[in-house]
Amino acid sequence: MIIRFRGYPRAGLIGNPSDGYFGKTISFTFSNFHAEVILYQTPELEILPHTRDHSRFLSIHDLHRDVRRHGYYGGIRLLKAAVKRFWDYCHDNQIELDERNFTIRYSTNIPTQVGLAGSSAIITACMRALMAFYQVSIPKPTLANLILSVEKQELGIPAGLQDRVAQVYEGLVFMDFSKEIMDRQGYGAYEELDMALLPPVFIAYRAELAEGTEVFHSNIRARWDNGEPAVVNAMKTWAGLAQQTRECLRAGNKEAIAPLMNANFDLRRSLYDVGASNVQMVEAARAAGASAKFSGSGGAIVGTYTDEAMFAELESRLTAIGVRVLKPNLVKSSGESLS
Repeated sequence: MIIRFRGYPRAGLIGNPSDGYFGKTISFTFSNFHAEVILYQTPELEILPHTRDHSRFLSIHDLHRDVRRHGYYGGIRLLKAAVKRFWDYCHDNQIELDERNFTIRYSTNIPTQVGLAGSSAIITACMRALMAFYQVSIPKPTLANLILSVEKQELGIPAGLQDRVAQVYEGLVFMDFSKEIMDRQGYGAYEELDMALLPPVFIAYRAELAEGTEVFHSNIRARWDNGEPAVVNAMKTWAGLAQQTRECLRAGNKEAIAPLMNANFDLRRSLYDVGASNVQMVEAARAAGASAKFSGSGGAIVGTYTDEAMFAELESRLTAIGVRVLKPNLVKSSGESLS
């Protein structure tokens, strides 16, 4: 039996980056891209490499281009760490795994390092495949925590819960990571929202801006830990913007969301070195009349527009500066196997 699962990219609609600081966010998943994991029983356990894991190049220039596009690491480490953490979870919860082995491989077309949560999409698909193979059930909030632990504890990648929650639940999700809630139950309060509540949204990205999450979050954690008022207050403000957006969505007040998204980015720009090229993307989108903010940690933006004429203007302005624009195909999946 061949087991297939997909993980989808996530766009942070509002509230990020407060998810790692007891904040609130809203995110949605979309299926224009995906990561896929295939798993099947074999005599030995084997993790097969993807093209991004190769170490043979045509020239030094080819190596340089590859590293700029994909970074220094492919997905093998993600799968290996995910399998290890899955075993840890089962061991800690007295879940006995049988002696069968498997071969597992992945593929992905999610643009790398542009804030669309491509790495956690691979891990999410891997965890679902392992759960199906061993017939293990893990509650969604726990699964999101487990996926986060793969990146933070096993691989040392700075990350918050938002991506993993959105990819586990899929669809449009409001997330409250308030300290009281997190301390009480170990995870946030998650609310699945009707995707029909969203105004028209777009995603835009420029792959050559690829930067790891650690670049954009480099000193904010230390400033937060030190109680710097500007950072502490910013996290509260971002959480408030997410709460306001939730209320606007539920009330059908779609027009009020655009200025909240713009405020989200403007505050981030005041605290972070977001990069001139990222600012150029946001300003080009806003010049067309759209709202715009980071989808994640930079390299991609998400925003709202009012009609097709505005989208055409938006696409024209962004394409002119080498930015790809798309209308996200919003996805609401049960997380079932594709086989």
